[in-house]
Amino acid sequence: MALVILIALLCVVVFGPSIWVSRVIDRYSVPADRYSGTGAELARHLLDRHGLQTVGVEQTEHGDHYDPEAKCVRLSEDKFDGRSLTAITVAAHEVGHAVQDRDAYAPLRMRTRLVKATRGIEKIGAAVLMLSPFLGLITRAPGVGLITFGAGLLTLGTAAVVHLITLPTEFNASFGRALPMLDDHGILKRVDRPHARKLLTAAALTYVSASLMSLLNIARWLAILRR
Repeated sequence: MALVILIALLCVVVFGPSIWVSRVIDRYSVPADRYSGTGAELARHLLDRHGLQTVGVEQTEHGDHYDPEAKCVRLSEDKFDGRSLTAITVAAHEVGHAVQDRDAYAPLRMRTRLVKATRGIEKIGAAVLMLSPFLGLITRAPGVGLITFGAGLLTLGTAAVVHLITLPTEFNASFGRALPMLDDHGILKRVDRPHARKLLTAAALTYVSASLMSLLNIARWLAILRR
């Protein structure tokens, strides 16, 4: 019984944020034509109003984000061309990161350095995990395999740790930057403001929910180790 409860709690912790984020984003993606301008148009408008004319706005297939190296706000197709509450709110959130960058916001700079330093580490971690059993067999030293396996697990958990540490950066982009911009420029319909707050919370938790899901890889490898 205790094991069932533990598994249930783990499922809530790992899957709960992701499910909630997806439901909120999907819920306010309709009606698709709620606003007159698209997410891309709003992003361009807000960037220009805040002196960020050199920051680009592009469509991407790799998730909504702001690239501090390329100085570009990137939006997925449904946000780039969309006119829903979700589209404009997520666009404002990403512009919030651009404003953070302009203001040399220390937590954003720290995250940028961390992400750059750990780029590709997850792939290395997966490779290490795959090789660890063979290293143990080749060297005939089980300890080598265990050490290698531990290094791989640590590597896979890096992304989750980075996003959890820098979570305040996401909430600042949502509520310290995006929401004031939407208010100051009169973008939101009055009845949409409380819903926009939910969306901004979801936008802030997007990376965290993805990171928690990535922890399932660690659990999968642990299960393999126990076989």
